[in-house]
Amino acid sequence: MLVLALDTATPASTAALVEVTPDGLSGVAERRTVDPRAHGERLAPEIAAVLADAGLRPRDLTAIVAGLGPGPFTGLRVGLATAASMGQALGIPTYGVCSLDGLGRAAGPGRVLIATDARRREVYFATYRDGERVTGPDVAKPADVTVDVERAAGEGALKYGDVFGVPVEEHLLYPPGAALVALAADRIRGAAPSEILTPLYLRRPDAVEPSARKPVLT
Repeated sequence: MLVLALDTATPASTAALVEVTPDGLSGVAERRTVDPRAHGERLAPEIAAVLADAGLRPRDLTAIVAGLGPGPFTGLRVGLATAASMGQALGIPTYGVCSLDGLGRAAGPGRVLIATDARRREVYFATYRDGERVTGPDVAKPADVTVDVERAAGEGALKYGDVFGVPVEEHLLYPPGAALVALAADRIRGAAPSEILTPLYLRRPDAVEPSARKPVLT
């Protein structure tokens, strides 16, 4: 079963192809661009590129897995809207997973803090033990994050490493496609119904509706 994984919850936009078998999975191709202002421009070409790398077409896909965040409003909705529209057009199921969980799974054994950049000098974070989430996800200023962990991963952990005070896995900054698919593998193998992709924003978007105009005459 060929699965497309998408994630735009961080400054990176990621598209990956993963083969899911009855007893495992293997990565086929992955493309990633790190540009927080270009998710909308980069993701579609990345999808086309990973399919071309594998010599495949969209109709060869069995399912789509999308990172639900948490992440900034604008970038996150690019990936979720793309996954939902592709799933509907191709008639294949879509599944959502927490993007932090993808990093947590990829981080492997031990007690790990996963932190991504939430802007406003804050991080989205969660903690994991042997790849399983223990706390979170949540959003806070780095100095307010108090956890008992051995190491950290994610671009937020790298950015605020001096605050967290634990070793940072600098090679693991963004959710790997294979890890995202692994989290949904049981649903894929069981042909579970397609899911509504509900984003994990954790806070209101920066843009707000303007307030009512004040009268200029009194």
